[in-house]
Amino acid sequence: MRASRRHLAVLGLTLALVSGACAGGGSSGSSGSGGTDASPASASARAAAAEKRLAKNTLVPLEGEPPAPKLPVTVDSSDGRRVTVKDASRILPLNGGVAEIVFTLGLGDRVVGRDVTATFAEAKKLPQVTKAHDVSAESVLSLRPTVVLADTDTGPREAIDQIRDAGVPVVVLDPATELADVTTRTTRVAEALGVPEAGEALNKRMSDELAAARAAVPKGSRPKVAFLYMRGSAAVYLIGGKGSGADSLIEAAGALDAGKEAGLDKPFTPITSEALVRAQPDVILMMTKGLESVGGVDGLVDIPGISQTPAGMNRRVVDMEDGVLLGYGPRTPSVIDILVDRIHQT
Repeated sequence: MRASRRHLAVLGLTLALVSGACAGGGSSGSSGSGGTDASPASASARAAAAEKRLAKNTLVPLEGEPPAPKLPVTVDSSDGRRVTVKDASRILPLNGGVAEIVFTLGLGDRVVGRDVTATFAEAKKLPQVTKAHDVSAESVLSLRPTVVLADTDTGPREAIDQIRDAGVPVVVLDPATELADVTTRTTRVAEALGVPEAGEALNKRMSDELAAARAAVPKGSRPKVAFLYMRGSAAVYLIGGKGSGADSLIEAAGALDAGKEAGLDKPFTPITSEALVRAQPDVILMMTKGLESVGGVDGLVDIPGISQTPAGMNRRVVDMEDGVLLGYGPRTPSVIDILVDRIHQT
């Protein structure tokens, strides 16, 4: 995950999510010159620790014995249904961020499959039930799941209906596009799987981690950061605005979303030289695959308008791999740790 796939689908895109680290050469970072004078020592230390965790591409489950689901439970589904879950022995999450939650709750040994956005190490060996982002009902049903966790933008709808008609409980969740959604979705997943106490414990851990990350934000000016979504091979060049999914992360890291500040009230808007010059970002934030698709930083600054921005002139580019940056799962505090340090470098 992922901006939600719904936002990008509206623009006719396919968001190819993967997991991992950041900036030039596969570790989180910023390209071009810059020290850490503007960042507290604690921010750099936290970022280094976060990079190390993300480089492993593994999750950190809750401490203690895995929770035992207390079932049956009946929960609200975001498609307007009430869904009863009687068995959580074979769980199939159809979203990478949701899969991260299930594993971190301690229920990973019950997961029987994955979608394309679940790329962390613990999930890699599981059978994939999606092609691009389309769910294959036949692949899902072949794994005999006892509960399926989906998003409102999981599709096609016919596939979800087919899974439900086969008697499998399908709990639909709202996509996560801002920090507040992380704990909300964790609560809903934990309740649907009959482990609400584990959900509370995970939310407490993430809230503490996020508070610590925010406490490391340096005092003073707030740099403007533009989130650019690019797929050079498909000639897709977009700038994020309100609701992109990245705006909440940028603001949590003590910066301003340049697209929002320039008045972009849609999640994504096609990039023009005028829009970039108006946004005047100090830093550009991208997904690693997107940066690679335009030829790295050298190729990025050749795109019309980029070199006319402070970020382009100073080659201030921060990239993080796709599934981690907008995954909005238990690894999100690590994303904030890295952004706090990299965005505030001078």
